[in-house]
Amino acid sequence: MQIILKTIFLRNSALLVILSLLMLPGCSTKRFIADRIGDSMAGGASIYASDDDPELVGAALPFGLKTIEGLLAESPHNQGLLLAATSGFTQYGYAFVQTEADFVEDADPLRAIALRERAGRLYRRAMAYGIRGLDEIRPGVVDMIRKEIPGALAPFTKKDVPLLYWTAAAWGAAISINKTDSSLSADLPLVEAMIRRAIELDESYDLGVLHDFLIAYEGGRPAAGGGSVERARAGLDRAVELSKGRRAAPLVSFAETVDVSMQNREEFKELLDRALAIDINAAPEQRLSNVIAQRRAKWLLGRMDRLFLE
Repeated sequence: MQIILKTIFLRNSALLVILSLLMLPGCSTKRFIADRIGDSMAGGASIYASDDDPELVGAALPFGLKTIEGLLAESPHNQGLLLAATSGFTQYGYAFVQTEADFVEDADPLRAIALRERAGRLYRRAMAYGIRGLDEIRPGVVDMIRKEIPGALAPFTKKDVPLLYWTAAAWGAAISINKTDSSLSADLPLVEAMIRRAIELDESYDLGVLHDFLIAYEGGRPAAGGGSVERARAGLDRAVELSKGRRAAPLVSFAETVDVSMQNREEFKELLDRALAIDINAAPEQRLSNVIAQRRAKWLLGRMDRLFLE
C-alpha cells in the first residue's frame, strides 16, 4: 500500500527546549505546554514534506516520534498529538522500514523479514493512537463499526478526515504486511468504512490521497474476495485528477498492485514512466512523497523480468 509521507510535526520547534520544559515540576504546567504544542501540530503543515532528502528525514523522525509520545504522556487526550502519532508512526513504518525490507529482500531475506516484523509493530502502534483519537470524538466507535451499527461514523466531520485516513492507513498497512493474521484481516470492512466516510467528507484531502487507498484496497483483492479492477482504476483516475497529475504515488500503486496481478507489462511501464516524469518541484508540499514514490518506481522497473512472465 502506498502511503503519502506528510508527517505532522512541530512547525517552529526546539525539541530539546520542549523536553526541558516538560521536566519542570507541576502536572498542569506540563499539560499546558503539551496541549499548546498539540494544537500547533493539528493546525500546522509538515516541516519535512517539502524536503528532497529521505535519508535526512528518516534519521530525524524517530526523535520526533518519541517526543510526541512524551508529550502524550502529559496530555493523553490531545487530538493534535494523537493525530501526529498516528500519521508519524504509519509513515515512518512504510517509508523507512517496510520499503527498506522490499529493497533488501533479494540480497538479505532474513533482514527483510525482521524489517517487516518491525514495520508491523509500528503500524499497530499507530493504530492504537488512531483508535484513541477516534474515541475522543465518539467513544467506542470501533466496536460500533464492527457491530455494523448504522451511523457509527456520523459524528465525524471534515476536520476529522486526517485522523480517519491515517487510522485506516495504519490498519490497512498492518493487515497487508501480515496477511496470515485472520483476526486482523477481519477488520478490513472497518477500514473501508473509515475511508468511505472520509471521502464523503472531503475527497480532495491531501490532493486525493484517499483514492490512493482505494487503488490498493480494490486492486489488491481478487474479485472473489470483493475486489474490483474497475473500481481500482476509477480510484487512480480520481487521484490523478484531484492532484492534477502532481503526485507519483497513485501511478506507482496501480502499476504495482493491479498491472502486476493482471500481467499488463505495457501499462505497468507506462505508468511508472509517467511517475518518474513528474517534476518534484511542481508541488513542493509533495516533494518528499514524490521522491520516495519515484525511488520505488525505479526499483519496480528494475524487477520487470521477475514480475512478468513474458
